[in-house]
Amino acid sequence: MAFSPVAVASEVSPEPSGSGSLGEEADGEREPLPRLGERLVPGSRLKEVVGASLASLCLGPLAGPQRLGTLVDCLVLNYRLRQGLGWSRDRGAAAEGGGAAEGPLRCCGCGRFLGEPVTVPCGHTYCRRCLRRELRTRCRRCRDWLLPAGGTSTAAAPLRTSVVLSQLAEKWFPGECERARTGSRLEELLDQGRFREALGAACQALRADSGDLMLRIYRAESYAGLREYKTAIEDLNFVISKMPNWPEVYFRKGKVLQDSGFVGDALQLFLQCLALDEDFLPAKLEVEKTLCDVLSPEKLRESLKECAWNLPHIRNKAFILGSEVTESYCNLQLCPEQSLGGSEVLERVSGSLNRAQSAHALNSTEDLTKENGLKRVSSEPLLSSQEKGVLLKRKLSFSEQDTVVCEDGRSKHKKQGECTKRDMTLAFGTIPGDLIDVSDFECSLCMRLFFEPVTTPCGHTFCKGCLERCLDHAPQCPLCKESLKEYLASRKYSITELLEELIMKYLSDELYERRRIHAEETAEHSNLTKNVPIFVCTMAYPTVPCPLHVFEPRYRLMIRRSMETGTKQFGMCISDSQNGFADYGCMLQIRNVHFLPDGRSVVDTVGGKRFRVLQRGMKDGYCTADIEYLEDVKVSDEEELKKLRELHNFVYNQACSWFQNLRNKFRTQILQHFGPMPDREENIQAMPNGPAWCWWLLAVLPVDPRYQLSVLSKMSLKDRLIKIQHILTYFSREQSK
Repeated sequence: MAFSPVAVASEVSPEPSGSGSLGEEADGEREPLPRLGERLVPGSRLKEVVGASLASLCLGPLAGPQRLGTLVDCLVLNYRLRQGLGWSRDRGAAAEGGGAAEGPLRCCGCGRFLGEPVTVPCGHTYCRRCLRRELRTRCRRCRDWLLPAGGTSTAAAPLRTSVVLSQLAEKWFPGECERARTGSRLEELLDQGRFREALGAACQALRADSGDLMLRIYRAESYAGLREYKTAIEDLNFVISKMPNWPEVYFRKGKVLQDSGFVGDALQLFLQCLALDEDFLPAKLEVEKTLCDVLSPEKLRESLKECAWNLPHIRNKAFILGSEVTESYCNLQLCPEQSLGGSEVLERVSGSLNRAQSAHALNSTEDLTKENGLKRVSSEPLLSSQEKGVLLKRKLSFSEQDTVVCEDGRSKHKKQGECTKRDMTLAFGTIPGDLIDVSDFECSLCMRLFFEPVTTPCGHTFCKGCLERCLDHAPQCPLCKESLKEYLASRKYSITELLEELIMKYLSDELYERRRIHAEETAEHSNLTKNVPIFVCTMAYPTVPCPLHVFEPRYRLMIRRSMETGTKQFGMCISDSQNGFADYGCMLQIRNVHFLPDGRSVVDTVGGKRFRVLQRGMKDGYCTADIEYLEDVKVSDEEELKKLRELHNFVYNQACSWFQNLRNKFRTQILQHFGPMPDREENIQAMPNGPAWCWWLLAVLPVDPRYQLSVLSKMSLKDRLIKIQHILTYFSREQSK
């Protein structure tokens, strides 16, 4: 048996990365439907997506509702286009809150006050409520995952509030913080199923502050838990009238309708929520579950035949699925003659859910019928607008009336124009000047103004550089000593944007001075002749690779500074018992750094210029030096140059002979570590350090580092070739024995 889906007129293309028809997965193995991904455009082929989804359903039970994610994405896009909403990934929290939070401490998710601020790994800050209730999986601003365990909090670390931002909130806006704590207490009661207590607490709080819309949402949830659905809808309609672009209120209203049996209306509200915020996870899950349930073959056979076709007011209407069973599963296809306008898809899907129930119950009272509190999907879209581009009007609320809280906790109507105790614009838009103190923005490690502040998972904030230096020594928080091993392994030290914005806005002069000092320090580290960082370890040579395993905290800092300044260079010297390190060395150029999870790193470097040490110093635990660079003295006399070329060719051939006579094992090891021997150069004086093969040979010869250092310090190519010739002569004799 096969169900013939109705075609949809909205013709659009799938993602550029997709290939083939979306309906192809009906045959063979049932792979997950291709995701439309992050960039759905008005060209998405909704018809093919619907067909592929239904084909997958008809082939057997789904592995889970998430298989319908592509269909949900298409429906949301189609809904958004119907409502005249332009395609924009980030509408902004301000629009979402309807202007409710006009202040410096605003949640990136809901746009309301940051009573319990939690800074997520990407550096943006959300209220604890948005994260604890898992209202979204990705950051609204940067699209990064909010929770580390793939978007779910089951295996994620506990949410810790930002200490610095919490202290600022308490100091600047104590009243708002108290309201946030009240909301947290109500959430706990609701999570524990203590709806009667939650209702009493919400009503009491609303008597003191009738303008707090979040309290109305909590009260609506309490009513819904007590199965007083009509009263819950009244509260939610009031919130919608005040904040028509707040996605969560549509989700809450949809949940109430779903619990009361109006699945079709609930589905449309969930889609409205997703149209405003595509990353609102609970709404997406509910849509997927609803579609999976209603489109399953068993449900279709039962509901379409026994319920839908027996209803007189829809008996002659077309459905998204035909009830005729005339073709096999493999011949499932979309029928153009049954094509509908794209704007009718949502109506058809939700219309097949529960039309029999939708005409009664919750909407049967005279008040709700008069106020259009709940419009039926079977007649027109629940949230349709009167003109293109206007999404929601006051018809979603109680027409020309608002509500205030009575002593018994219920709502009564009041005329438009009357003022409640607290206006809808929250009173935390400005901060008194005497409350702004630079000491509130100081790093507890360097005792200076935060520069590039980062917040750890435990909630403490430090300058990025200060924290990195602490993590060089131990993978734990400098203040509370909590383990930061995972944080160190991720190496994602994202700047806490809200804190940086506050500093820029209220402490601009202090920030300017802090940046000036930092620029001076960076310039000091960037100098390649004064206070050059010295890595005291091994011999290094020009043009020769020198891989390093860096594990000491002082050298971790040194490598990091070399990368941050952009020079990507430091000096390499061997140790000296008298002076600490040798008088001659070689600069190393960093080509790549691979960080290990515990903070160690493997640094790929190659030799650069040679230098002589003029003066030694120390900086933050590692050695520094004032240096001068060395270059070979060029030979200008023709006769001398001819003799130099002859010596060069003779020593080069001698080196090739020695290398070829090595045992295969040794030769293979040398090639793996240093690469092949460089070719002979035509112009032996073209490079300031002479031919590259000389340095390669010097690096592979098993010679005492002191002797190698003496060769490195030579500024005459002739002297260097003579020393190499002596070494090769000695080893050639050893090979012949």
